[in-house]
Amino acid sequence: MISNFINKILIINYKNIEDKEFIFDNKINCLVGNNGVGKTNILDSIFHLCIGKSYFNLRNDQIINKKNDFMLIEGDFVCNDKNEKIVCSIKRGGKKVLKRNNKAYKKLSDHLGLIPVVLISPYDTDLINDGSLERRKFIDSIISQNNKTYLNQLIDYNKIIQNRNKLFKNSNYNTKSNLEMIDVYDEELIKLSRPIHEIRKSFIDEFEPYFVEKYKKISSEKEYVSISYKSDLHKKSMKELLKDSLKKDFILQYTSSGIHKDDLIFNIDSYSIKKFGSQGQQKSFIIALKLAQFEYLKEKTGSSPILLMDDIFDKLDFNRVKNIVNIVNDTNFGQLFISDTDRDRVEKILKTLNLSSKIFKL
Repeated sequence: MISNFINKILIINYKNIEDKEFIFDNKINCLVGNNGVGKTNILDSIFHLCIGKSYFNLRNDQIINKKNDFMLIEGDFVCNDKNEKIVCSIKRGGKKVLKRNNKAYKKLSDHLGLIPVVLISPYDTDLINDGSLERRKFIDSIISQNNKTYLNQLIDYNKIIQNRNKLFKNSNYNTKSNLEMIDVYDEELIKLSRPIHEIRKSFIDEFEPYFVEKYKKISSEKEYVSISYKSDLHKKSMKELLKDSLKKDFILQYTSSGIHKDDLIFNIDSYSIKKFGSQGQQKSFIIALKLAQFEYLKEKTGSSPILLMDDIFDKLDFNRVKNIVNIVNDTNFGQLFISDTDRDRVEKILKTLNLSSKIFKL
């Protein structure tokens, strides 16, 4: 199994980090320090170089340190046994520039998939507690790291939805030319929606067994969990959906049906994890999802993603912490990053893993 790893990173003016350089171990790296010292931002800068954007979907001006007018992150990676230098820079008020080996990408999406990565964060509870958009972004981000055709279809679909919605917001939307334009958009949406729906459906069928297995190990088989895919296209074709909802869409001024409204249903022991899961169960559910993402990408890409675990052990009982560490150890992981406020807990984890490592005290 090929591993991907980052040897070195230079971080300048990235959020609260003004100027830092780190040389990493190619197996385990632990960032230890109090809250607010920048542990999450270091992990996010690594994620940013791998994916081309912040994990937290921040605007460019939110990424640049408040005292400065630009930011730069530069990483030396090894991917599929090749050296790769990735540089990302933003000037305040300007566009992001992402370079691979000194050559700028024309489209940021072209970078996705080069360096598989998985980040597990306390903020991931948004997957359970927020609306369907977060859950769609979750599955889309996994599929897109392994399927460029899907990514391009999704980008095209979302652009057409935006253009269709603009027509509804136009006070003169009911003109002949606008109605003809809606027909053109609808034809494109019908073409694109079917393959996106089929790929998502196949993905959930493949992904759920990975997830169920990880959760069983974390919970010592105390609870049963499931994921199901909810889509308007299960019941009607996209053509029917667009036709049936047209009057409603005119009133609402947006496209109310389609794959952009898909959702995932998360259950524990056949009940909604959001309504009935405890805090510990919800946290375990999310960690199992992310470890399943790691395993899925590893199988699909033939290489181990970089695994970033940001302060995930807080508020978990020791048994679940131990189970998570054992799962990570069993997955034949590549490079692992752990951030934590508790040095003793980190040292216990390192003792269990028993591999080369570095601890960075921040």
